[in-house]
Amino acid sequence: MTQAQLSPLHRLSALGQSVWLDYLSRELIHDGGMRRMIDRDAVVGATSNPTILQKAMTSGEAYDAQMRELSTQGLDAKAIFWEMAQRDIADACDVFAPIWEAGQGRDGYVSLEVDPTLAYDTLASYREAIRLHEQIDRPNLMVKIPATRPGLAAVEDVIAKGRSVNVTLIFSLQRYAEVAESYVRGIERLIAEGGSPAPVASVASFFVSRIDTEADRRLEELGADQALRGRLAVENARLAYAHWQEKFSGPRWEYLASKGARPQRLLWASTSTKNPAYPDTLYVDELIGPDTVNTMPQETIDAYQDHGTPKPTLHTGIADAQALLEQLARAGVDYEDVTQTLEREGVQKFSDSFDQLLDGLREKLGALAPA
Repeated sequence: MTQAQLSPLHRLSALGQSVWLDYLSRELIHDGGMRRMIDRDAVVGATSNPTILQKAMTSGEAYDAQMRELSTQGLDAKAIFWEMAQRDIADACDVFAPIWEAGQGRDGYVSLEVDPTLAYDTLASYREAIRLHEQIDRPNLMVKIPATRPGLAAVEDVIAKGRSVNVTLIFSLQRYAEVAESYVRGIERLIAEGGSPAPVASVASFFVSRIDTEADRRLEELGADQALRGRLAVENARLAYAHWQEKFSGPRWEYLASKGARPQRLLWASTSTKNPAYPDTLYVDELIGPDTVNTMPQETIDAYQDHGTPKPTLHTGIADAQALLEQLARAGVDYEDVTQTLEREGVQKFSDSFDQLLDGLREKLGALAPA
């Protein structure tokens, strides 16, 4: 098959960016849907979060039999959730295992988040991440830990124990720099303690569309130049990629790489377009570069397969990106406040989704009880 005959997502993959699916459900895992997306859409990994799991578990009947069985064991809704989630994640890891094996651990990962109510508790996040790794027991599992300040210490400690981590809810360049440093320090500790970094993988999940949503809202309130809208998310990501290139090069990193360490890749998350005025493939086409990941919901995958235009876009325009930050500041948009607000809201949204998920499971358990 020639390059021109390949689908847009297969051509994107050939440019060095991995396509992961930002969705998970029991039906998708077991009815062949996930395997079809691996073949048809070049999908080589999957991510989940409390909102995704809420949608999957509280609709349809796929989980009913297991819920009934677990409820007879006297488990509460939270314990039942973890049992069901761990089964789904383990099964999804098994689907992606051939990709993980063929690529020597580059892709083929499935992510599950620690309890989102623990986002500001370092020790509890660390213990939960280790517990999930031990119970699911798959080499291609990535446990998600939010990139809050307390979360950074948990990330370093989990990496130092030789476990793979997806660091999530990253919005600012400063926080991304701290995430990358936490990963490197964890790898250094692992090596110093005689461990091998070769089995350890990590991604830094940099959220995209929410940044434009928040910045655009503020620009509109300020009556600022329309030309500034819909740009911060992409330029923010471009600057993060420039930092990634610097961080994972030079003597410090080269020593770790010589011991088998692999770079922590940037993952573009929240890549569906929230503003209908923007192209629905905006946060894919504008963020293509080697050694990155884009995790996409189904609708973004379908849109990109229909009309995506893959070509390298991350390696240029750094000066323009810096200039945009200065223009936004002059217009009255406080970048630091934007990103801090988004982190705080992101943690709260995932926590709220987790609470809603548990409420939905309790409701379902009540409905299933007579049966």
